[in-house]
Amino acid sequence: MIEHGFPASAGEVTPAWLTARLRAAGVLDTGTVAAITWEPIGTGQVGDSARFTLSYDPPGAGPPTVAGKFAAADPASRQTAAMLGLYAKEAGFYRELAAGLTIRTPRALASEIAPNAGDFVLLFEDLGPARGGNQLAGCSVEDAREAVRQLAGLHAPSWGNLAMTGAAWLQPPPGALDILRGAYPQATQVFADRYADDLAPELMAVCQALAARADDWFGRQAAVPCLIHGDYRLDNLLFDIRGGAEPIGVLDWQTVAVGSGPTDLAYFLGAGVGTSLREGHEDELIDLYSETMTRAGVPLTRADLWDDYRRGALHGVSTAVFSAAFVERTPRGDAMFLDMARGACQLALEHDSLGSL
Repeated sequence: MIEHGFPASAGEVTPAWLTARLRAAGVLDTGTVAAITWEPIGTGQVGDSARFTLSYDPPGAGPPTVAGKFAAADPASRQTAAMLGLYAKEAGFYRELAAGLTIRTPRALASEIAPNAGDFVLLFEDLGPARGGNQLAGCSVEDAREAVRQLAGLHAPSWGNLAMTGAAWLQPPPGALDILRGAYPQATQVFADRYADDLAPELMAVCQALAARADDWFGRQAAVPCLIHGDYRLDNLLFDIRGGAEPIGVLDWQTVAVGSGPTDLAYFLGAGVGTSLREGHEDELIDLYSETMTRAGVPLTRADLWDDYRRGALHGVSTAVFSAAFVERTPRGDAMFLDMARGACQLALEHDSLGSL
């Protein structure tokens, strides 16, 4: 049953709804969607995604496949996402911001959200065939370079650009920061209980020290704000998209926010790619980011970004801890949050990120 005038899960999508949305998006000129099949895709913790295979009358009238994204079926993940405005952010990103950026994202064909922000649907072009990034498997240094280059397509166009960063829906919901500050010590305890035997004591100490500094961390303002992805790691990246025609696509914009650009870089290198790759190529990748930003019109030296980069490592720590406590628990999720915490805490420890606060 369609409650909000749009399908809130993959099983509610109908040929008639798809026909209307594909026509409105300009990718179906004549004919209709005659039948659909779907399969789940992705590894998202707070959203459910599916690939739809379409047949048409007449045959071949439109794209053979599209992708859809919906609110999580899990109640805990859904509640956390609604409280933090994650679904509204992703819908708003594709409606209002994506067209003004050069970072490669899938083209949105439809974007609808319920008044309570608890149900939504996004319909996208299918970027496949592609090679999905895998947080637990890691990546090559060339994959890491492509990901770092893409960040300039997000940060540079929005750097100090109030027309992009000033949208009301981008700001934290009233009281959200107070909720985060209050809940974070509790989340740290849940995290510590779960991973006490798996995370080295010196790394767990970083998590616990950040909990003691929650008032200093949550709600920090960037000197020059820009759009940040907020969860820039391998599970949210596709490589060799469209059968190798393009190098990379960036997904999952539920955590888009206003902040400091180097936060995304530190999150990716700390929580995203693993300590071994990061330690072997950290200097190169930081320099690549500053060079790419400079070519994109935002002159940025290593010295300019260093303090924000150091602080940005803590975003990986807080995200791993908070997510482990407040989204659906799965075996892969447990392994993923532990992996993220290891890398982020190690980076924070090496660069005294807590001291940078």
